Amino acid sequence: MFARACHPHSAIRALGRMLRWELPAAILAAVLMVASAWSQRVQPKAPPKTRMDNVTEVLHGVELVDPYRWLEDQQSPETRAWIDAQNAYTDALLGRLSGREDLKRRLTALLEVDSIELPTERNGRYFFRKRLAGQDQFVLYLRKGLHGSDAVLIDPHPMSPDHTTSVDFASISEDGALLVYRIRQGGEDEITLQLFDVDARKDMPDRLPKARYSSISLKPDRSGIYYSRLAAEGPRVYFHKVGSDSAGDMEIFGKGYGPEKIIVSSLSDDGRYLVIHVLYGSAADRTEVYLQDVAKQGPMVPIVNDIPSRFIAAVAGDTLFLHTNWKAAKGRILSASVQDLEREHWREVVPQGDAVIEEMAPVGERLAVLLSLNAASRVKLYESGGKLISELALPDIGSVSSFQGRWMGKEAFFSFESFHIPETIYRYDIAKNTQEVWARREVPIESGKYEVKQVWYASKDGTKIPMFLVYPKGIKLDGSNPTLLTGYGGFNVSETPSFTTRAAAWISSGGVFAYANLRGGGEFGEEWHRAGMLGKKQNVFDDFIAAAEWLIQNNYTRPARLAIRGNSNGGLLVGAALTQRPDLFGAVVCGYPLLDMVRYHKFLVAKYWVPEYGSSDDPEQFKSILAYSPYQHVTPGAKYPPVLLVSGNSDTRVAPLHARKMAARLQAATSSVRPVLLHYDTKTGHSGGMPVSKQVDDLTDELAFLRWQLGVSPAPPGN
Repeated sequence: MFARACHPHSAIRALGRMLRWELPAAILAAVLMVASAWSQRVQPKAPPKTRMDNVTEVLHGVELVDPYRWLEDQQSPETRAWIDAQNAYTDALLGRLSGREDLKRRLTALLEVDSIELPTERNGRYFFRKRLAGQDQFVLYLRKGLHGSDAVLIDPHPMSPDHTTSVDFASISEDGALLVYRIRQGGEDEITLQLFDVDARKDMPDRLPKARYSSISLKPDRSGIYYSRLAAEGPRVYFHKVGSDSAGDMEIFGKGYGPEKIIVSSLSDDGRYLVIHVLYGSAADRTEVYLQDVAKQGPMVPIVNDIPSRFIAAVAGDTLFLHTNWKAAKGRILSASVQDLEREHWREVVPQGDAVIEEMAPVGERLAVLLSLNAASRVKLYESGGKLISELALPDIGSVSSFQGRWMGKEAFFSFESFHIPETIYRYDIAKNTQEVWARREVPIESGKYEVKQVWYASKDGTKIPMFLVYPKGIKLDGSNPTLLTGYGGFNVSETPSFTTRAAAWISSGGVFAYANLRGGGEFGEEWHRAGMLGKKQNVFDDFIAAAEWLIQNNYTRPARLAIRGNSNGGLLVGAALTQRPDLFGAVVCGYPLLDMVRYHKFLVAKYWVPEYGSSDDPEQFKSILAYSPYQHVTPGAKYPPVLLVSGNSDTRVAPLHARKMAARLQAATSSVRPVLLHYDTKTGHSGGMPVSKQVDDLTDELAFLRWQLGVSPAPPGN
């Protein structure tokens, strides 16, 4: 139900490969030293000049000067001209880097492969997304029967000439004859919802307008749709009668909740019960749950609305299951009869244990429980009453995605992946308690050539932090390995080992990929999350900096060969690390970031994140935010490492103004000769849907930048 978030990677090539394979080691070392010195000492062409307006304001007695407030206006002609100039500067430098074509070929080989996502079964029909090698976007497919042939339902490629429109399943009727699909432009969070007649293979007249939807559920009898949408006054749940004008959709829940709340609705498999969750922002630390018997048109019954803890509910038959961290920081599962929901009659069916309970899935009259133990996935199957049936055998240390199945179904599907193992989808036979491969991404990577290792290191306050390392077997610990370090550390998100093209390209070129499981995440339960949120956010940055120091102290790399990367909340992470320890890194990639934390809550949907970060409107929270906010801590004259900031117009989640303002401030402040670049895409954004061809181009830019700045390849000609 609740998706995970954010990831990283990079690569080596052409001249580097030629030198590494054809020259004696001593000569190779000398040449690489020259290349590194060249890349570090040569002054590239200066970036475009940026006007300073020095807006001054006093917050809680503290005077703050913002020299680039004007860049917050995304549509002003001056901002658009500035973006064009920045992109031209970035393209001029990155476009001339050596080895780009080899790198692009490698990335194309990794990305342009047949890919299939988890299927959803309805009435013997299997619905799934598939992207063939050479296609830019996933296509919606139907397979009749487990071993039937695949038929295209909806192909998004004709929807936009540049292939930036993507589609996905939103909800499918019980008989598999009607579905709702999402249409997304670029990387926007806002989508359009379209009804589709499966048997007739055509769109129906019903089309819900572009908006920010959080959930969609078709009634089993195909008569209507329950959906949650962010309205101007806040989130609301609506009912749409199939065949009617969506302008007349009836609001059924949400009155009184403001835009800082998130509301998610879902129907039980049989369509009898509507479950509604009210999330207190994105911090995942408090939830309200309501239940309605829609078959009897009953009242909206509060299950829990007075406990400051997280609850995730699912109805299976006549049982309500509740996954909660109430009185259990690592999670437990409770159950109650839908006929008797009084709290004193709740039963504990899966108690808290050593592993964190990440998700539950009622499938085949059993309860599948996805756990995280030391930041790696495990899956256990229980009877509905709580008796353990079995634990699934997994091929390696890695990640399992959510189970897809039905309470009265006979099968379920899940996927497994790791840093060096591409996604494999398994079909689980519930009656036989067996699993078999249903589909596999045939990515050209020799998984057996790489080692995955978990290490533990001490953070600044002595807390032990785990970190995954992935690298070619037999690597030498001589401090010379190009290393890419990443992390997230926020919103109770557990980051377990997963396959990414960036990481695959990086390790296949001989580099070390490191992922630190920082406080603020959910890897060790709610206490771990709370240790990295609000006034304790600095712990996350300390954990990350300590990871970099450990890699250097243990001779995996050295500062000149160490790069860091992060997206979204991970962009805040690397922004803070950059401004707090600019001496520690050889290159920084900061994607779709939050950076001006004093003003972040004023834009787009950032009010969702106030429970996680706090707000500068609060005097006490202002102090802790100002202490680390990266934008306010850019120091004139400091020697900053090279930085590539990434954002774009279609990021409607994290306002791209953060990247714009930070680029301008770093360019003006740095006294080093290392470049500060902005890669600003005018069509893509935060929420995926980027065409494969565009992914290849962007990754080529990013990895070529990292190779250049870590001294793996020389500077561009003419510098």
